[in-house]
Amino acid sequence: MPSLQAGYAPNLGFYLKSLKAQPVESSIENLISLLKRRQITNSRPCAVATAHLLLQVVAKFRWTNIDKLIERIQDVGRRLIEAQPREMVVGNIVRRVLGMVRDEAKEERNDDASDSASNSQMGSPRQEHIDQGASHLGGPPPNFSPLRYSTTDDSDSTEANGDDVFGGKTQAASRPPLITSHTSYAPAGGLPPQKSMFQLLSANPSPASSPSGAQSPHNTSNLNATSLSHRLTTSTKDLKAEVIEGIEEIVDELDQADDRIAAQSLEYIHSNEVILTHSSSRSVQKFLLEAAKKRKFTVIIAESYPNDHEATHKSVTRSIKTDAEGTDELTTPKFSKSLSDAGITVILMTDATIFAIMSRVNKVILATHAVIANGGLIAAAGARIIAKAARVHRTPVIVVSGVYKLSPQYPFEFESLIEYGDPGNIVRYQDGALVENLEVDNPVYDYVPPDLVDLYITNIGAHAPSYLYRIVADHYKTEDINFDKPELQ
Repeated sequence: MPSLQAGYAPNLGFYLKSLKAQPVESSIENLISLLKRRQITNSRPCAVATAHLLLQVVAKFRWTNIDKLIERIQDVGRRLIEAQPREMVVGNIVRRVLGMVRDEAKEERNDDASDSASNSQMGSPRQEHIDQGASHLGGPPPNFSPLRYSTTDDSDSTEANGDDVFGGKTQAASRPPLITSHTSYAPAGGLPPQKSMFQLLSANPSPASSPSGAQSPHNTSNLNATSLSHRLTTSTKDLKAEVIEGIEEIVDELDQADDRIAAQSLEYIHSNEVILTHSSSRSVQKFLLEAAKKRKFTVIIAESYPNDHEATHKSVTRSIKTDAEGTDELTTPKFSKSLSDAGITVILMTDATIFAIMSRVNKVILATHAVIANGGLIAAAGARIIAKAARVHRTPVIVVSGVYKLSPQYPFEFESLIEYGDPGNIVRYQDGALVENLEVDNPVYDYVPPDLVDLYITNIGAHAPSYLYRIVADHYKTEDINFDKPELQ
């Protein structure tokens, strides 16, 4: 009898493989479904999925106006945020893409404005009239300003005053008549009489009156329209390529964020230190493994029961690898070796012993799920207790976080930021009869206020909590965001 094929649940790995083969709308609905059913969880997997989806949206969306592209990205972003509001990195990635699109469009418009400004005088009726007059007179026309002269009397035209600020010409010097004047000005060259501005703009000479080789206004407008259409098509293609390249840079940043954070580990971890951390964070694990190449220290890990204790035990005892059933290597932390194999002295303890051991700890290193605009963070449950114990014992608290986790949202209601998990992880369903009148809550995350954090280490450097608002301003353009309700704008 043939063996049954093992089933699998869709996850990030399978979703990324299906992006290019499916229509964009199907990919959007699939990601919404995965977020709602929590089959893609944690900050980095959600950010990677969002960035790849927006890359497909921009690449496959046909647009000739940058506003249409912005509206499309905003629509997709709102749908993803509504699917899982507590995954703040989804909105973060969408806002960064929107800011990048606006910056590229602004640069493109500035270039077009400079080009049009340089060519505006060449195609104006007044400039063409001046050019014709210059050809009759044998040279360029005099550059006179009507505001500099008080009279048109030719008798004083030869007098000069060395103290005059207009290049040696007196204020009584002659000037050509204003363009609105009806007086005739016909030198020997035969220049046609001046007309009023209204007559000049309303004049529509026939093609027969045009000199040989000259273009009629209709032909000129047709050529200008054709040139503008070609320029818009070329500009759209160039802008689209730049936007796609910018999103690819965001994807590369997501892949390299942990490595850049780990590269700074030797500046903050010293020999013979005792470091406390909790849960199985990929960023923290890489940070410690990089420091272990040149430092000898001890790590105390709180198991983070009941939501993350199994993964924490695996990260301490052995490496986590992708199995044959399709376990997602981007969702589950994957390490080349465990902390013990790297030569680190590891002590695994329960969450209840944190305060008792804190007096022996030199430093606390925490991971984060999201960083709020005020410098606080959303971290795995138990992080707030650790930070409070560290404050009592004057132990510095360091948080490692990628910049993509920085959110412009402000915690007006802390409870709205906390996600609650399955209470069955604490009390089994079979034991429900014993606790009929007991309400069981299982918070997945904690909110840690900024006054309990001493330093943030990101992939662009180390920052104090009070400095993070500048990074948020650079990435999300805070002047365009209402912190009371930071919608996608």
